[in-house]
Amino acid sequence: MAPYQNLEEYNLNITNEVKERYSKILDEIGEDVNREGLEKTPERAAKAMLFLTQGYQQDAVQILKSAMFAEAYDEMVIIKDIEVYSLCEHHMLPFYGKAHIAYIPNGHIVGLSKIPRVVDVFARRLQVQERLTHDILECINDTLQPKGVAVVIEASHMCMMMRGVQKQNSVTTTSGFRGQFEKIETRNEFLKLISSKLS
Repeated sequence: MAPYQNLEEYNLNITNEVKERYSKILDEIGEDVNREGLEKTPERAAKAMLFLTQGYQQDAVQILKSAMFAEAYDEMVIIKDIEVYSLCEHHMLPFYGKAHIAYIPNGHIVGLSKIPRVVDVFARRLQVQERLTHDILECINDTLQPKGVAVVIEASHMCMMMRGVQKQNSVTTTSGFRGQFEKIETRNEFLKLISSKLS
């Protein structure tokens, strides 16, 4: 399992199998898979699906371990407004938004780019927002073993916007807290910082 890589080269056998399935789906819903606009759609859709689910082939723990550094800093570290794009496991429709993540180091810090990469690893799987929040939280907590971790995700879900209840302006917020962030004063400081503009 690779620590992290963007899949732009695809396994030909898997791509072709997924492509054939998409072609059959298009045919069964009444489309002409041979018309000009759809000739390459099954292949494009197959590659898109493999890209959007590449998190199954990546190891979030190894991503963090690849850039852990001994450091005495023990105040809050926040990375906020991390873009999140994932697929709902119930309808395979996108949900998207932002993640805000903080941790309080306990002898080690991690390269800042690794936190968004961990988000991508778990987001690029079929997900529900609740589990995505939990997966990110537990991975950081178990791997870095910090004094505390906080994760908040705000997202809009196309399965609520395009179909079903069809509510275009609803936003779902999920959160998780470990260690020092279970204390109300630390949690409130984090929530205040992610909601404010410093400039």
